[in-house]
Amino acid sequence: MNKACPIVIRERPNGKEILVFRHPLAGNQVVKGTIESGETLKSACERELFEESGIKAICKSYLGEWVSNYENQVWGFYLMKTTGSLPDNWVHFTEDGGGLEFSFFWYSLNSDTDDTFHPLFQGAISYIKKGYSKQA
Repeated sequence: MNKACPIVIRERPNGKEILVFRHPLAGNQVVKGTIESGETLKSACERELFEESGIKAICKSYLGEWVSNYENQVWGFYLMKTTGSLPDNWVHFTEDGGGLEFSFFWYSLNSDTDDTFHPLFQGAISYIKKGYSKQA
């Protein structure tokens, strides 16, 4: 496993929503990053979520791993627990790519992903839906 993918889900009256963001150069996606040398999946998920979104959270439950069939990437997923409620949307400045603004929003887990999501992230969200339904 070489990629950490922290997942934040909230409950709304119309169903569950997953936290996603609009990358200014690469479309809509979930938070994902490289597991650094000597780092556990849990600590990588907590670090990546904070770096990319500004959210401090802890790992709640393991959702599994997914072989992406892209550049030998194997993604590990953790459902994250945050304290307090999060806004409906916000922009976070990250150092990634020399400094980028990521626009965060919530996406219904009842919806199919569309072409605003790169096919790689469409596959990841499909996997997340399956893994999360086993946890719920």
